[in-house]
Amino acid sequence: MAENKYDAIVVGSGISGGWAAKELTEKGLKVLMLERGRNIEHIKDYTSAAKAPWEFPHAGGRTQKMIEDYPVLKRDYPLNEMNLDFWVKDSESPYTEVKRFDWFRGYHVGGRSLMWGRQSYRWSDFDFEANSKDGFGVDWPIRYKDIAPWYEYAEKFAGISGSIENLPQLPDGHFMPAMELNCVEKDVAARLKKHYNNVRTMIIGRTANITVPHEGRTNCQYQNKCWLGCSFGAYFSTQSATLPAAMKTGNLTVRPFSIVTKLIYDKDSKKAKGVEVLDAETNQTYEFFSKIVFVNASALNSTWLLMNSATDIWPEGLGSSSNALGHNLMDHHLGVGASGDVEGYEDKYIYGRRANGVYIPRYRNLFGNKSDYLRGFGYQGGASRDGWKRQIAELSIGADFKDALSEPGSWKMGIGGFGEILPYAENKVTLDKTKKDKWGLNVLAIDCELKENEFKMRKDMISDAVEMLEAAGIKNVKGRDGDGTPGRGIHEMGTARMGKDPKTSVLNGNNQVWDAKNVFVTDGACMTSASCVNPSLTYMALTARAANFAVEELKKGNL
Repeated sequence: MAENKYDAIVVGSGISGGWAAKELTEKGLKVLMLERGRNIEHIKDYTSAAKAPWEFPHAGGRTQKMIEDYPVLKRDYPLNEMNLDFWVKDSESPYTEVKRFDWFRGYHVGGRSLMWGRQSYRWSDFDFEANSKDGFGVDWPIRYKDIAPWYEYAEKFAGISGSIENLPQLPDGHFMPAMELNCVEKDVAARLKKHYNNVRTMIIGRTANITVPHEGRTNCQYQNKCWLGCSFGAYFSTQSATLPAAMKTGNLTVRPFSIVTKLIYDKDSKKAKGVEVLDAETNQTYEFFSKIVFVNASALNSTWLLMNSATDIWPEGLGSSSNALGHNLMDHHLGVGASGDVEGYEDKYIYGRRANGVYIPRYRNLFGNKSDYLRGFGYQGGASRDGWKRQIAELSIGADFKDALSEPGSWKMGIGGFGEILPYAENKVTLDKTKKDKWGLNVLAIDCELKENEFKMRKDMISDAVEMLEAAGIKNVKGRDGDGTPGRGIHEMGTARMGKDPKTSVLNGNNQVWDAKNVFVTDGACMTSASCVNPSLTYMALTARAANFAVEELKKGNL
């Protein structure tokens, strides 16, 4: 095969890009994976994974210089010296905020699969049917039955630990043994179940941390340092799971420092024949050709690529014939919840540092419950004891102070809401042709905000959290109304949505771009609505499903 010709090209190497590469190579295709950032090798390049906080110059925190250099990243927890190299430099890759949007990115092999929160939930038909039933947005072209086999396929390979709960709004999956609720959480869960007659339930989170050895990976060691890279491979990432599987086939070529700037469209065949790449180190331009292209650069970057692939046929970009390209940007809104003190467990302690928490599945606008807003929310959180970093007012220095800090502090319990944002057409991204990045490329302008539906929901997210903790016997409960700026959920979705009609959607039910059927988009850009659960497991399932379809279509000569 010629050096610049492949069966398939995968743009991006994060969660969905890794899955695309795995599936396509295992089906016999010669695949080129293009990643705009540097390579990160599993284990070798997790330089902070084995360090304790006191081994960092600033105890793992942030410096004034970091705050100055990372004006976006400083807005939330990602800015710290432990894994700073995993996050994008704002100065090199700026974007325009028409309205504030906190965009936290990772440009390297593996992408944000190295830093994600790992909560992994199936969607239900309450989610896939929501747009159709309440009349907001366009209807999904698929239902739960279409993706259920692919959820199972993804779960079996990725390794998801969780408990069987038989909840219609949160379908059970193929689970490894669940992590345990701690003693406080078990009692709180039992009280909530009784108080709400099982309508509101609290379960252990379903997480992509394996609890038994799997696919050559070692089970979770309860260190809770996942965001530094896991040398055990205990959590799912491109490096620990999909990349080794793809490399094992001998069919994968990975090219880092490769910024894909456009899809090369052939108007005679009405397909993309390849991609144009800017080498991030040399600024040289290259072309690579393939039969199919999977666009998995993360939601907003995938849409940027489609927009930047404008032709005389579609001046607004490949996939813009519907006028939906760039619109319907979604995330999950968060920052609201409650916390309080737990009494009566002073003789109990937690086991290890569990890389997981509790989950309270959605209950609003379900089962006959009707709110003055559409859709709903869930909660994540947990109970724990204060550690050595707490302050003890009665002591300030000396041996007594040190002795006191060697003992665990009081128990606390907190939950934070994750709410669904509706697919508003006016929440959008466009190309800002007045601003360029380090490589001279036009940047994205992001125009996105919460609206009345979300603000009404947030009131319940706070009041319900307070109500549930108090009902469970938690003391001194205080509600929290924090920052709900879009982007902070790091769950960007939409802007190249799936649909049934090429006049109102960018992609069809198989994730094909209507305007170029050999181009597939299976990352967050494809989402037609947002649900209120973490979306990454759905990306995995959609990617595996689309890859299977693409290979079958290739065999039939349809692509």
